[in-house]
Amino acid sequence: MTEPLIRASELAARLGEVTLLDVRWTLADPEGGRPAYLAGHIPGAVFVDLHHELADPSRPATEGRHPLPSVEALQRSARAWGVFTDRPVVVYDATSGMAAARAWWLLRHAGVRDVRVLDGGLQAWKGELETGPVEAEPGDIELHYGALPVLTVDDAAAFPRVGTLVDARAGERYRGESEPIDPRAGHIPGAVSAPTTDNLDAGGGFLEPGSIRARFEDLGIDLRAPVAVYCGSGVTAAHTLLALAAAGVDGALYPGSWSQWSNLEGRPVATGSEP
Repeated sequence: MTEPLIRASELAARLGEVTLLDVRWTLADPEGGRPAYLAGHIPGAVFVDLHHELADPSRPATEGRHPLPSVEALQRSARAWGVFTDRPVVVYDATSGMAAARAWWLLRHAGVRDVRVLDGGLQAWKGELETGPVEAEPGDIELHYGALPVLTVDDAAAFPRVGTLVDARAGERYRGESEPIDPRAGHIPGAVSAPTTDNLDAGGGFLEPGSIRARFEDLGIDLRAPVAVYCGSGVTAAHTLLALAAAGVDGALYPGSWSQWSNLEGRPVATGSEP
């Protein structure tokens, strides 16, 4: 596997050699990425709709807010984006990788080995932007899920007994003080709070690998033991997995995350600052 991050200067030098994907999306405006993309994007970038192409919104709430798409649907999308077997992929967004990490994780899980996220996102790009849509040459990629570890809801419940289950949401949501979207407030019993935003430095880039490791170790997380991550809907949890990967640590994703857990009757909920 290649390094999971790429600097803007390296991307500028390799712009014609990669399939470039623009994955702008935010929870506050999940449909708003395309207008921003059309108004200005890195030259050659193809727009990716996170809500409809990197998830399956037709699935019930009991599977979470952003269930993984079928591998067949993802392959159709990836080919339409121009993803080829022998061509590197670079993904970016305008939120320091919070959305782009979902594309990175999903493509890696589906067997694409050379996928990188633009460190710092669109803000780090100093070159020209182009407007309007980009129509890619159809790709030939063959996808198969299973390259990265994934937890079911039962796996997530049991995980604190064998390793560390990380809750990547904001601290107030973990503690149960606020829940703006999901039906119940709190966290999965045994999970440790490690908000995704703390993966970044003051400039919006990822912390250096040593600082990433130190951050998790300071939270009492043993990085030599198994680590798994969840968030609200399995999107920003991928950002923490990306940070860990940059520091040389493999982790598992619970895709259903809190949006699935809180929609299932009988699943216990913990509140407060302790696991």
